[in-house]
Amino acid sequence: MDLNLLAALDALLEEGSVAGAADRLHVTAPAMSRSLGRLRRTTGDQILVRTGRTMTPTPYALAVREQVHDLLQQVRGVLAPSRALDLATLDRTFTLRWHDALVALSGPALFNAVRAQAPGVRLRFIAESSIDTPELRRGEVDLAANADRPAARELRAERVAETRQVIVVRQGHSLAEGEIVTAAAYAGAEHLTVSRRGRLTNLIDDALARLDLTRRVVATAPTERAAFEFVRESDLVVTAPESTAREAFSDLGLVLLPIPLDLPPAEVYLSWHQRYDTDPAHIWLRDLARSALADAMVGPPGSRTDRARR
Repeated sequence: MDLNLLAALDALLEEGSVAGAADRLHVTAPAMSRSLGRLRRTTGDQILVRTGRTMTPTPYALAVREQVHDLLQQVRGVLAPSRALDLATLDRTFTLRWHDALVALSGPALFNAVRAQAPGVRLRFIAESSIDTPELRRGEVDLAANADRPAARELRAERVAETRQVIVVRQGHSLAEGEIVTAAAYAGAEHLTVSRRGRLTNLIDDALARLDLTRRVVATAPTERAAFEFVRESDLVVTAPESTAREAFSDLGLVLLPIPLDLPPAEVYLSWHQRYDTDPAHIWLRDLARSALADAMVGPPGSRTDRARR
């Protein structure tokens, strides 16, 4: 069997069109059409069928898509020459799209680790967008870090850390004066949500609804840091990941309280495009980022969420 057909099949299944697959493999569209014909004869399946103006993969194509990609990666790994990574001479710029809180918490540690091992490497941290963007798929972003697991099949995602959710209020707030925060008292406060898209509701409202409770959200802020400034100057309540709130606890004199709801922890995912799976420099960066993020999620005790409130 011609192994070039494996590369053609992978490209056709990834792009969903002859033209797109041809561009991906830097061949002409007629050449890719001939490869598709050979694949159809070899497999006895149409692979892609026309649906209006687009091409739709057959059930067989969908079933073998991951297997084909994995096989191609293995073949490339066998045929590729050994590539030793020389960190001392590595000259490369990595673009990282991380949640702003993660940049503040983990960015300096990652930078220091990178600088110590590979002084020729540059890190570009860029802000998240308020809309979903395809930079990872296009290769414009090397590594993302946030609370979302990407849905696209060609994107890899690894959960690297988690932290519990806590209530953040100013000193002297009524919620901070009692021995325990009840769900009713929590729901009765005026709330601020953190959302770069300006969303007024989230999973907290679902948890309250299960207790026949509702809350009143009166404002949103795009970042946790901005939300903490609102909270410091008002009676607003914000619910945030504890790892982020610890900074507010120490810097802004805010109070952290345990939340009286059964909420899942806030998770942190590292995401990258599959094209970097076997890239030695990218693997090295992922290892450092994984450690920096995990370390940032574990901090010293000190807030009232860590002291007994019995």
